[in-house]
Amino acid sequence: MRRLLHMPLDPASRMIRIALAEKGLPAEFEETRPWEAGERIVSSNPAGTIPILLDETAEGEEITLAPAHVTIEYLEERYPSPSLLPTGAARRAETRRLVVWFTEKFEHDVVNLIVRERIDKRLMRRGQPDYDLLRTGLEALDWHMDYFGWLLDHRNWFAGDPFTAAAIAAAGFISAVDYVDAMPWDRFPAVKEWYARIKSRPAMRPILRDRVEGMPPPRHYADPDF
Repeated sequence: MRRLLHMPLDPASRMIRIALAEKGLPAEFEETRPWEAGERIVSSNPAGTIPILLDETAEGEEITLAPAHVTIEYLEERYPSPSLLPTGAARRAETRRLVVWFTEKFEHDVVNLIVRERIDKRLMRRGQPDYDLLRTGLEALDWHMDYFGWLLDHRNWFAGDPFTAAAIAAAGFISAVDYVDAMPWDRFPAVKEWYARIKSRPAMRPILRDRVEGMPPPRHYADPDF
C-alpha cells in the first residue's frame, strides 16, 4: 500500500492528498511533523520536507517521491487516467508553471508568513505568531488574489478549461489559508466562486474535515456554499 507522510494543514501535503483522491488511488496517511521526525524524514527525503509519497514501481520496488510538484508529475506518468494535465505542450507548460507558483512563490509569500506562523508555530510550542510577519503575508495575499482573479476572468479553472493539477495545487494552498480565516473572500468574488466549486468536489471532503486541536476553522470552512 502506498503511504504519504504528511501534515493535515500543510498545503503541499493537501495538494497530494487531493491528487490521489482525484485519481482514485488509495493510500495510508501518516501524520509526520518534520521537526519531530528527524532521521526518519531525512532518510526518505534529504531536504527534510513533507509531503513524501512512498509507492511501488510496476516492478514492485519501493520508490520515494518529493517534493510535491515532482510527486504530481510522477502520479501523472504512473497513473495517467484520469489526467491532471491538459492536452498540448503550451497548456501543459502553463499548468506546471502554476503548480510551481503555488509550491514556491505562494508558499514563500503567503503560507510561510500566515499558515506556518499560526499553525506550525502553535504545534511547535514556540509562542505567539509574529504579527509583523502576519501583516506582510496578508499584504502579499491580496496581491496573489488580484492575480488569481485576473486568471479566472480569462479561464474556467486556473490553467484553462479542464480541471488540472493547477487547480489541485490552488485548492491545497488556499484551503490552508482559509482554515486560519485569512482569505479576503469579500474582495475577490471570482476566486470565491471558483473555490465554492472546488469545495463541492468529493476529493475535498477529507481535506475539509481536518482540524487542529484547540484551533477550529471559521464557520464557513467546510460549507460548499459558504
